[in-house]
Amino acid sequence: MDAAEMREKSADELTIELIRLKRESFNLRFRRTAQEFNNTARIREVRRETARVKTVLGEMRRARPDSGSGGS
Repeated sequence: MDAAEMREKSADELTIELIRLKRESFNLRFRRTAQEFNNTARIREVRRETARVKTVLGEMRRARPDSGSGGS
């Protein structure tokens, strides 16, 4: 999934995707350590996709108006 597709999703959907990617990353690292895994490129893909999700979530947080927490 590319960044344009991610921007079409809601923050809740992206948070769920982030959790899924973190679990997958953990499982891949665990399998690599146990030498049951040969596709090391997938680890890089998951890491980069995680970064994309975090970037889009950050953009969403900065784009939404402040919800009343900046009063004097």
